[in-house]
Amino acid sequence: MKHQNAWIILTGATIGLFGALLVKLGNPGNMGYCIACFIRDITGALGLHRAANVQYIRPEISGLVLGAFVTALAAGEFRAREGSAPLVRFVLGALMMIGALVFLGCPLRGILRLAGGDLNALVGLAGFIAGVAAGIQFLKRGFNLGRSTVSKFQAGGYVLPLVAAGLLLLLVIKPVFDVKTGGPIFFSKAPPGSLHAPVLIALLAGIAGGFLAQRTRLCLSGGFRDFFLVRDTYLLKGYGLIFLVALILNIILGQFKPGFLNQPVAHTSVVWNFLGLFLVGLCAILLGGCPLRQLILAGEGDTDAAMAVFGMVAGAALAHNFMLASSPTGPTFYGQVAVVLGIIITGAIGLVYREV
Repeated sequence: MKHQNAWIILTGATIGLFGALLVKLGNPGNMGYCIACFIRDITGALGLHRAANVQYIRPEISGLVLGAFVTALAAGEFRAREGSAPLVRFVLGALMMIGALVFLGCPLRGILRLAGGDLNALVGLAGFIAGVAAGIQFLKRGFNLGRSTVSKFQAGGYVLPLVAAGLLLLLVIKPVFDVKTGGPIFFSKAPPGSLHAPVLIALLAGIAGGFLAQRTRLCLSGGFRDFFLVRDTYLLKGYGLIFLVALILNIILGQFKPGFLNQPVAHTSVVWNFLGLFLVGLCAILLGGCPLRQLILAGEGDTDAAMAVFGMVAGAALAHNFMLASSPTGPTFYGQVAVVLGIIITGAIGLVYREV
């Protein structure tokens, strides 16, 4: 138990440290880490959406996957495994991304936004907790997408780590096939996509986060799930440390600006901040982990988690191609409709996929 507590304390302190430091070094405000925002930026950089201000290959994402991959290999825990219902996992990943982009951040960014003084994050995190609680009710009623089993062919487990390595290569090479459009890799010239920490530091922050998250199984939805079901606070301790360390460092660096108004890459809509992360929390419970956890699991060889990650990419493309994503001025009408439909669809999945 002491060994486990030491690991979770180290994990929380390290991610909290980088969560504030990466902002100081160039990342957008209160966005030292954000799985949803960073996958959205990568999706834009690949031309899958054309929102010009959110296009950049974020090396933190590659670092998280590769850090988890190398750590799992070294610990003898890497193995390709799969369960069932891959299309459902893909859809849940897409819906989880849409909810996050209506809130403007994943649950991890919600913690970092709060540590930067953004009180709108309190509303979003309350919605996330409510979504987790709703998801637990489906678990109690027998929800199950199928048990993971070791795959006969191990090659599938290497797909996402190879994709992560390929993204780093594209970031370095910056290939241009069309001199008029600048494609196929696009880079924003305006914030927030144009704001980023130095590549090497961002990559190292991702690798460190991937290593530690793999060792501790860090997951915010899992933390609240374990607390509600068995009063286990192990994972929540990690997020408490993330918040505390990021808060202290933000105050020291002059990045702590408490309030609801004029927060970086955020809006003040109470209802849609709540419902956006409610959808994320609900999807995370049905998928077995939050966006960060899906990345780490995929790095370990879990092809079910990889399907959820690819679903998140599709969700990011949909969110910006169909005007679902929010902006600092607030959510769009289409985004509001998408969140409501997403909650209904996710609830239907929770009811249909039950062990009788």
